This record gives sequence, C-alpha cells and structure tokens, in this order.
Amino acid sequence: MKNFDALSEQEILALAISLEEEDERVYADFAEGLRQDFPASATVFDGMRVEESGHRRRLIELHQQKFGEHIPLVRRQDVRGFVERKPVWLVRPLGLDTVHKTASAMEVETRRFYEKAAARTQDAGIRQLLDDLAQEERTHEDRAQELKAEELGPAVKQDEERARRRLFVLQIVQPALAGLMDGSVSTLAPVFAAAFATRNSWDAFLVGMAASIGAGISMGFAEALSDDGSLTGRGHPWVRGAICGAMTALGGVGHTLPFLIPNFHLALIVASIVVIAELSVITWIRHRYMDTPMISAAMQVALGGALVFVTGVLIGSS
Repeated sequence: MKNFDALSEQEILALAISLEEEDERVYADFAEGLRQDFPASATVFDGMRVEESGHRRRLIELHQQKFGEHIPLVRRQDVRGFVERKPVWLVRPLGLDTVHKTASAMEVETRRFYEKAAARTQDAGIRQLLDDLAQEERTHEDRAQELKAEELGPAVKQDEERARRRLFVLQIVQPALAGLMDGSVSTLAPVFAAAFATRNSWDAFLVGMAASIGAGISMGFAEALSDDGSLTGRGHPWVRGAICGAMTALGGVGHTLPFLIPNFHLALIVASIVVIAELSVITWIRHRYMDTPMISAAMQVALGGALVFVTGVLIGSS
C-alpha cells in the first residue's frame, strides 16, 4: 500500500476516477437490491448513481487533457487511510437503514478525499475540479434527501413501511416465534414429567436443560436447512436458524430455571407461573405480528400448552 501523500497528481486523478466508479457501482447494487421490495428507494439510488457517473466522466476528461488517454489503475485498497467496505453482494437481503447509513458514510469519506486531494495539488485546473467535487459531495447527501422527498410520497412511504414490516416478520418474527413456541410448549412434557416422577427439583432441572438445549440445536438446524431464502425472501438460512434455535432454547430454559429452587413445591409453582407468562408472550406476538385475533390466539396457545402440560403430568405421575 502507498501513502496518500506520496501520490502524484496523475495518481490522485486516477484514484478519484476509481473511487467514483466504485461508488457508482455500489449505488447501482443498492438500487437493484432494493428494487423488488422498495422500488421508490431504488429510484433514489438510481439518481445517485447517475450523479457519480457524471463525476467520473468529468475526472476522465480532465485526465485526458492533463495526462493523456492512459489512466493508471489506482484503487482504494492500494492507498492507506481508506475504510474497508464489505461487498454489497455479501449483504443480503439489503435493509433500508443499512443502505442509507452506508451511503452516508461513503459520501463523507469521498468528500474528505477530495478536500485532502485538492489541498495537495498544484495544478489550478485539477484543484478547481477537486474543490468542485468536494462541494458536490458535501451537498450530495442533501440531494439524496431531496430525491427521497420527490420520490417517496406519503402513499409510497406507507407501502415501503409495509414492505419493511413484512420482511421483518418473515425473516425475524416467524423463526423466532416458531422457536419460542416449540421451546415453551414441547419441553413442558419432559420437564414436568421428570418433576412429578422424581419429586426432585435438581433432576427436573437437568432434564429441562437437556430438552431445551437439544430442542434448540434441532430446531436451529431444521430451520437453517429448510430453504436458502433465495425464492421465499426469508433471509439468510443460518441467521434464521440461529434465531429459531436460540428462541427454542430460551423457551425451554424459562420454565426450567425455577427448578434451581431446592423446595420442590415452590419450584413447581414458580415454573407454572413462568409457563403462563411464556404462553402470554406467544399469544401477544401472534396477535401483534401475525394478525391473529387475541382471543383466537390465546385459545390456540392455551389449548396446546395445556395438552402438553397435562401429558407431562400424567406420564410423570404414573
């Protein structure tokens, strides 16, 4: 890598051309990645891509005037001081917040580059263009806000907010809810069967932990291997698997921890209260994110939980 202060004026122009080309392609990737779910925001980044293309064209014309047709290949990774960027194709699916934050950081970095580059150059023409581009990059974020205001009217914003909520439910809430339901309900039977069979808190705790962690691992792999998310839009499979597995384990551990209480009867009462709390949380999530009527959600969850609980008690008492 080379120090920025050691670059010649030709290398500075070549680096600026490379930066503008990279930013242009990043904005094109942003636009393409957002087009299906957030078409209006994709249009915003299409506009920003066009602006970066204009910057690159002006830099190339100046380079041709000053140094000829050949442009040295000088890239950001060849010069010290630039922040390493994660490739856009590795960030899927794209989220609006992530994209806007990344774009803002890109503009700040590019503006600082032009300001520093202009201060180092002696040629009046090169300095003038770099100063102009620094000023344009300074106002680029404002231009992006103007583009958003033009393209994203109230109705479009509502549509994109609904799309954002749909993706959040699909990629986060659904695997988390599936795990929480499995962990909270399916582990009831082994935990309470062990509790009533042994009348010993510690034995019930060990069985509960084994069931919870085992169920978490099983559900995590099952969710991760169910599909890769490319067609369903459900997001990265291993992220879904991690969410589902963690929530499954959490659901089982919740009513297992009370059995750390040495007094068996007190532990049983506390565990039962935790079970009611867990089922209430599941009911609320189903109502809040899955649009299930509260009464219907409560009856479904309560019925399933009660059947598994009774099964565990009957098996443990036999």
